[in-house]
Amino acid sequence: MSRSHCARCLRPETHCLCRLIPQLDSRTRVLLLQHPSEVNHALNTARLAALGLTNAELIVGEVFEDLPGLLNQPGYQARLLFPGEGAQPLQAYTSVDRPMLLVVPDGTWRKARKLLHLNPLLAALPRVTLAEGAVSRYRLRKAPGPGALSTVEAIVQALQVLEAPTSFEPLLRPFEALIEGQIAAMGEEVFQRNHGGVGQ
Repeated sequence: MSRSHCARCLRPETHCLCRLIPQLDSRTRVLLLQHPSEVNHALNTARLAALGLTNAELIVGEVFEDLPGLLNQPGYQARLLFPGEGAQPLQAYTSVDRPMLLVVPDGTWRKARKLLHLNPLLAALPRVTLAEGAVSRYRLRKAPGPGALSTVEAIVQALQVLEAPTSFEPLLRPFEALIEGQIAAMGEEVFQRNHGGVGQ
């Protein structure tokens, strides 16, 4: 028999995270484009970010037909949060008058690249990147490389730069509770054996 799930955070009702999800305002608009394979992922951190930010939108798909309209938001300058040639550090935008529309592809690196390949308009956006050396709090898997963050961590770090001194740390509360819950479910001994030292 399947467990009933919360319609908002999509977690099993016994592990609903809604009470931990903040409602944060931001000058920056966040557009999350999520690969369909991520929707039912146990750690759907893009959804947590979209629920916690009042100026955010989450769209699921592979090809986004209405992308021109989504990217041309009056008053915003669209930038893609993704590494690549010519990508500018976010610090370069802290003194810019016009707020940013931060476009964030959500999926594995391979799936995120596929989203860019299938949506040339997305791939053509000017790119921005986070500062190097960030350490993920995602202790349940080994990061593919230094500075690899979950989607919600990347968004928090980006907003902390763009909107300093405002803190967006509360967005990480449900994410950390999710990780703690998964560690508790597997047991401390299994966690230490399989993941001890990950992210250290």
